[in-house]
Amino acid sequence: MDQQIIQKQQAGEFAATLITDGMIVGLGTGSTVRFFIEALAARINNEGLNITGVTTSNKTSSLAKSLGIKLASVDEVPMIDLTIDGADEVDHQLNGIKGGGAALLFEKIVALNSKKNIWIIDESKYHEVIGQFPLPVEVVPYGSHHLLKKFLAADMQPTFRRTATGERVTTDVGNYIIDLHLNRIEYPQSLAYFLEQTIGVVEHGLFLKTVDEVIIGGNQPTLLSNTKP
Repeated sequence: MDQQIIQKQQAGEFAATLITDGMIVGLGTGSTVRFFIEALAARINNEGLNITGVTTSNKTSSLAKSLGIKLASVDEVPMIDLTIDGADEVDHQLNGIKGGGAALLFEKIVALNSKKNIWIIDESKYHEVIGQFPLPVEVVPYGSHHLLKKFLAADMQPTFRRTATGERVTTDVGNYIIDLHLNRIEYPQSLAYFLEQTIGVVEHGLFLKTVDEVIIGGNQPTLLSNTKP
């Protein structure tokens, strides 16, 4: 097992120790979160914890159900106590890029309705400036070619995300993903505002002032905290 996978497992298993009986827990999407969900399911089974999960994707729902975790939709709970999710990239101010698993819309909805958000990552995801990971932008199919041309004219190096067989990736609600290959995002707030004002954009993968803590995997996991205004 390579070091990156080991760190993902360490972060996920550590996050599972933070869950207490009676919690409503947001369950993120991605390979690191899978380790968390598996460890949480083991705790539920071994300790008899009463936990309700709120998932951020169909893929996570399938995994959680297969492991016996009780689920509810975000609209069926008053508030989520704690959401554990991954991130594709995090900077020193704890701004993040998410959406590598095409679940950014549901991830933002769950995060917004959570009392506390924790991201779990391996150290390769932590950078001084975000942007090395392509920024996902979820768009409605209608007019998406014009959006691609708009982003191209703005020198954002856009591409439709595609499957291994060349088909366009669709989200759980049937939208497309356009990835922006920016390399560095010096002003994430300005970019977020631009995308939010662009008609046809449903959501973007910039998660700013969202997370409370970030756990970086290791033998002694590193905990980074963010005091939100």
